[in-house]
Amino acid sequence: MSHDLIIRNGTVVDGTGGPARRADVAVDGDRIAAIGDLGATDATSVIDADGLTVSPGFVDLHTHLDAQVGWDPYMTSSSWHGVTTVVMGNCGVTFAPVAEANREYLAEMMESVEDIPREAILGGLPWDWETYPEYLDSVERMRPALNVVGLVGHCAVRYHVMGDRSLTDEAPTPEELERMAEIAADAVAGGAVGYSTSRLLDHKVPDGRCVPGTYSEIDEYAAIVAGMNDAGGGLFQAVLDFDTKPGHEFALLRAMAEQAGDVLFSGGVGSDPDRALAATAGWDQFLTTTRAEAGRITSAAMTRPGGILTGLAQVAPVRGAAWSALMKLPTLEARVAALQDRATRDELLAEGERKGTWYDPSYIFPLGNEEFPDYSMAARGSVATQAGALGVHPVTFIVDRLIESEGRELFNVWFYNRNPEALGDFLQLDGVCPGLGDAGAHAGQICDADAPTHYLSYWQRERNKVSLPQAIHQLTAKPASVLGLVDRGTLAIGQFADLNVFDVARLQSAYPEYVHDFPNGKGRLLVKSEGYAATIVNGSIITEQGEHTGARPGAVLREFARG
Repeated sequence: MSHDLIIRNGTVVDGTGGPARRADVAVDGDRIAAIGDLGATDATSVIDADGLTVSPGFVDLHTHLDAQVGWDPYMTSSSWHGVTTVVMGNCGVTFAPVAEANREYLAEMMESVEDIPREAILGGLPWDWETYPEYLDSVERMRPALNVVGLVGHCAVRYHVMGDRSLTDEAPTPEELERMAEIAADAVAGGAVGYSTSRLLDHKVPDGRCVPGTYSEIDEYAAIVAGMNDAGGGLFQAVLDFDTKPGHEFALLRAMAEQAGDVLFSGGVGSDPDRALAATAGWDQFLTTTRAEAGRITSAAMTRPGGILTGLAQVAPVRGAAWSALMKLPTLEARVAALQDRATRDELLAEGERKGTWYDPSYIFPLGNEEFPDYSMAARGSVATQAGALGVHPVTFIVDRLIESEGRELFNVWFYNRNPEALGDFLQLDGVCPGLGDAGAHAGQICDADAPTHYLSYWQRERNKVSLPQAIHQLTAKPASVLGLVDRGTLAIGQFADLNVFDVARLQSAYPEYVHDFPNGKGRLLVKSEGYAATIVNGSIITEQGEHTGARPGAVLREFARG
């Protein structure tokens, strides 16, 4: 007997959390055909996995690749980090449903909320849809390299039904609410895994108003969930306003857990390091109690502190006229040359000393200028700490490092999760999935699409916070269960052949690079990786040694095991 592909001599970690074992894995078509000692069996293709780990492909629960898939079907940077299935349509912002007259507005909303250029969105997508199922049909025609799961966005639904009134706190009329429920039901019936919403006050449209749905009442969400339930049930995904309405948001999550098939929201340990341990304990209690008394609920979480990368790529460390003029120079080399000019440097430093860094330098951390970024969680100290030790102003410290690195160095600004140790504990809660890389969003500001690689290389290998089998489970079967993926998430005979082959000892996120590969020459940050020998989607190898093979076997997944 001969197989299409055999991965030989690897250490299989199957995603269940069970122990690793030495085995060969055979693939026929898009399915796993055999696991065991296949030394006497032939195959058309062979991967030698001696000394390597073989695992299921990783499932990324939070991306905004809704636009990028149109011009980058390889869905980078996600595809460089072992991800084989992505969820798009998070945070309420989607491109469907949409009337032709509203396409530009949805593109502008996505740019305003997620920093994906409007011109790239309008010019890089075919816009050959109106409904959300038609959008999924269009994505299917794009032939993505990765599997795609879609959420229909509350912002788009509310705007489609209510127009400009959707941006206020005005409740929909009974007829409008019925129409929104119908759209949600049609989306789920046509392949959406559920619907998403944003209640963050800093998610705004270009005129400064909060996005549609920010002020919606629980009754509105309940009606939409009822519509989804009529179509078979779906997932409720949210980013929430815990800063000003914590009581309401916890009540909303509890209500959705009772009524929806599953609940997924963005969580973490917050911005106050002194309260982070208590926050972790509070989250554990809330998630455990809600799961026991109401229904399924899961938090997706970032794997490290962060928010924005500042430097000379796109986001300057100082806000002022001189720094703005510097960033308008067309190339990184030109900006470095300006920094090296004594008069220009003096002007930039003087403005920096007057204004300071645009964010508290106590929460800005250098990534270094080595081959790989230093995400070592403040081991070397913040910009404020290191500048103080040298007796210089924080802006002087940054400028000196930018000149020394020829403009390459980036600095990680910690908006979120400012207590790394508490974050490590939070990531191990039963109700939490590590990830939340936001791939495709905030494209020129940060790139956390390497979250799976960082989780394995830092929390598993370096910190030993979690065993390898359990870490793989958290990146595969656990998020697959949240979505209700069918025959995906574990490495077993009959499952779809979404697989990774990698070297645990070499696994590493590469240094973020700023490139101009968006439509119209727009820029973004990307992150490659080290240590992945191969990533396989539906039986086809999409990357070998970090390079794309040209294969684009991804599927738009539309059937789910509903909660």
